[in-house]
Amino acid sequence: MKDMMQYKGYLGSVHYSDEDRVFYGKVEFIRDLVSFEGTDVGSLHAAFEEAVDDYVSLCEEQGCQPERPFKGSFNVRTGSELHRRAACRAREQGIKLNRLVIQALERYLAAS
Repeated sequence: MKDMMQYKGYLGSVHYSDEDRVFYGKVEFIRDLVSFEGTDVGSLHAAFEEAVDDYVSLCEEQGCQPERPFKGSFNVRTGSELHRRAACRAREQGIKLNRLVIQALERYLAAS
């Protein structure tokens, strides 16, 4: 994935500020703000891993679950006409609407 780092299932963005001459980023796809920075690629990656570890530890200390990205479900707002068409197509194929959406996403992403 371009401009992203991965550690323990978390993804961190990678950006560069020429003005500050620093690399920076944040943990993506969670609501909590977890940010990090470094002066080179090595220090940025180390700061990202430290930020993830600190986040998980802090959540444990506070007795709450750390938020995890990509739980496997999400809401899609399609509008009533597209919803109707998809539900009818799923019924024609003898599958659940959820399965139809998964198949459509898989085909779309495979073609990208």
